[in-house]
Amino acid sequence: MSNVPADLRYTSEHEWVRVEADGTVRVGITDFAQDQLGDVVYVSLPAEGEAVTAGSAVGEVESTKSVSEITAPVSGTVSGHNPGLETRPDLVNTDPYGDGWMFTLTPADPAEAAALLDAAAYTQHVG
Repeated sequence: MSNVPADLRYTSEHEWVRVEADGTVRVGITDFAQDQLGDVVYVSLPAEGEAVTAGSAVGEVESTKSVSEITAPVSGTVSGHNPGLETRPDLVNTDPYGDGWMFTLTPADPAEAAALLDAAAYTQHVG
C-alpha cells in the first residue's frame, strides 16, 4: 500500500489537503496517484487569485504515461503555488506530501476540508 499520512484529508480523485495554521489549505496529489502516473514531466497549476469550486478541474499533471486533471478539493481562492514545480516537476514523484505540494487555497468554508476522506477512508478507497 502507498504512503497515506494520517494527518491529511483526501479526495476520491487522489488529492490531499493539509490545513495550515493560518487556515489556508495546502494541496497536492497522493503517493498512490503519483505512482499510477509514472514519471511526472510537467505540472499546470491554477493562477494565484483564481476562484475555484470543489470538484472542478484546476490544472493538469503530465507524466510519461498520461495527462491527468487536478481538481480543487474545496472551494475557495488560490493563494499560492509551488514555484519549485516549474523546474522540478519530478518533486511530485519523489516527495508528494512535502516538496511536491502543488498550490494553496483560502477556503470559502473552512469546514469543507474536514468533510473530506480521512486516511482510513482513503486507504479503503484505493484498496
